[in-house]
Amino acid sequence: MAKESVNDYEEARKQRVEDNKKRFEDLGILKISKSLSELRSSERKPVQRPAKPKTESVYATEPRRSSRARNPVPSYRDDVGIELPSLRRRSKLNSSWASYLARPLHEVKTASYEERSQAFKCAEKLQSNLTSGKPSFIKSMVRSHVYSCFWLGLPTKFCEDHLPKTTVQMVLEEENGTEYEAVYIGERTGISGGWRAFALDHKLDDGDAVVFELIEPTRFKVYVVRASNCSTQEDDVAVGDRATCNDENTSHEAKDSKAEPRRSTRSKKDVGSKKEERSKSSGRKRQKS
Repeated sequence: MAKESVNDYEEARKQRVEDNKKRFEDLGILKISKSLSELRSSERKPVQRPAKPKTESVYATEPRRSSRARNPVPSYRDDVGIELPSLRRRSKLNSSWASYLARPLHEVKTASYEERSQAFKCAEKLQSNLTSGKPSFIKSMVRSHVYSCFWLGLPTKFCEDHLPKTTVQMVLEEENGTEYEAVYIGERTGISGGWRAFALDHKLDDGDAVVFELIEPTRFKVYVVRASNCSTQEDDVAVGDRATCNDENTSHEAKDSKAEPRRSTRSKKDVGSKKEERSKSSGRKRQKS
């Protein structure tokens, strides 16, 4: 009984499968599934690209119809200079900065902090002695002011209070009256054109202090204070002060040395006179007795 039931079940299942296939064929689903499977298999296969034929040079493939010898192919390699430039010797200064120097290297100086501060102090004394009452300021020179670039930035507060905010022509007048034309750029608060000529003509160095006095709305009176001169003057003053102090000390010592023996001689005379008086009084008393 059990075997018969199993066979009946299998026959019923096979019948259903066949019925389903017929339905799929009627609907066209089997054809679609087959086409999709074929497309999937074709995508997996690598596409073989046709190999490109190797291109041969024209001179190898071109037929030669003339009996005359072919002219040599011109070569321009010998006409071009391919020699490498000689290496430049490294200088002590930065090569990129030294290439823009407007003065020889032996004239380029680097001021110490003491020299710069001493020049600024001398400039402050000069500024305090100005009697015109005009506005002024002091600018300490650096390398970009005197050796390269030549852009002179002015104090912002001074420019806001006394100078125009536009680009104007300025006049730089030195102490002896020589004038230099310059360009003041109000938006950048600095002097560009004309300052180069002034700095090079006066050979300004790093550490120098410059006093600018605005005597007119577009005219500066310029006073230059050299850092080297200030340092030498300070040394001379210091040496002079030391010499005067030494002279005063020696004079005081001489006076003291002269005064001491006088006091000692006076004291000895007093002691001797007192002894003589005592001896005389004692002799008189003996005679009376």
